[in-house]
Amino acid sequence: MRAARSPRRILERWLFRVGDPEPSPVQLGQRRIFVLPTSFGLALGASLLVMLLASINYNLSLGFALTFLIAGTAWVSIHHAFRTLIHLGVRAGRSPAVFLGEAAVFSVILDNPADRHRRGLQLWPTGSPSPEETFDLSPDTTQVIKITVATHSRGWLQLPRLTLESRYPLGLIRAWSLFQPELRCLVYPALEQHSPSLPFGDGPRPGDRGRQGGTDDFAGLRHHQPADSPRHIAWKAVARGAPWQTKEFEGHSARVIWLDWNTLPPSMDVETRLSRLARWVVEAERAGVDYGLRLPGSSHPPGQGEPHRHACLKMLALHGSPGHD
Repeated sequence: MRAARSPRRILERWLFRVGDPEPSPVQLGQRRIFVLPTSFGLALGASLLVMLLASINYNLSLGFALTFLIAGTAWVSIHHAFRTLIHLGVRAGRSPAVFLGEAAVFSVILDNPADRHRRGLQLWPTGSPSPEETFDLSPDTTQVIKITVATHSRGWLQLPRLTLESRYPLGLIRAWSLFQPELRCLVYPALEQHSPSLPFGDGPRPGDRGRQGGTDDFAGLRHHQPADSPRHIAWKAVARGAPWQTKEFEGHSARVIWLDWNTLPPSMDVETRLSRLARWVVEAERAGVDYGLRLPGSSHPPGQGEPHRHACLKMLALHGSPGHD
């Protein structure tokens, strides 16, 4: 059953035409751009009203000329502020995975298909303080803007709603638009700070011999698997046009370990278990050993390499989440 929307969300959806995250690209048409005077613009408007009343009262021709000249300039700035945003394109970029507690960095791509500059732009998450820095878009160019968001829980983090604003050219008028491209960042569990050493109880220990993927003596080639470490790929054979193969070694340092949820102390809660397993995944990858992961209801076979590390950490990040993908 779909959760009920709050009155504020309903009002924003009706007033600003903003709904759920939308696929890229997002085009800023005239119905998505809103224009209002800034506080400086309101103060100028009040001043112009006083000047107009004074000119009428004292029949000042120069007063009328000055009042309407400034008012005309302010009116033209509405057009320029609106033209700064109209027909801009917004696309979702990349968002690398981070550990809980680190800042998630979303890449948002702005496309300027027009043959004119877009000046004085600001982009930030709606509800956060607006940045002091502005940026410009040159004609017919694309620019990547980094959006930083704090992480408070593991799992998928959706890019929040964004505000794109310009007060160009005089700061009298604020033109802005709201949008939320479909872009997610995977947040791994936080790494346990003081975790015990890796559990080598399940598999060959240092000093055991055997063909277990060690790193001492070359033993042969086998078919390449996605989880294999790039360091063990037979690159020379690949360069000659041969199929992808992985080198196998045998020696004293052969080790395979299982990072098992059920071997952790029963007193540990879920998040602490996940933090310890995440730390062990990082340490096992750094040590260059083959490692597998066992969680309640799922497991991942032993392996090495960045894809294998990401797959294990993703399992930990989405553990207990409904319909994790």
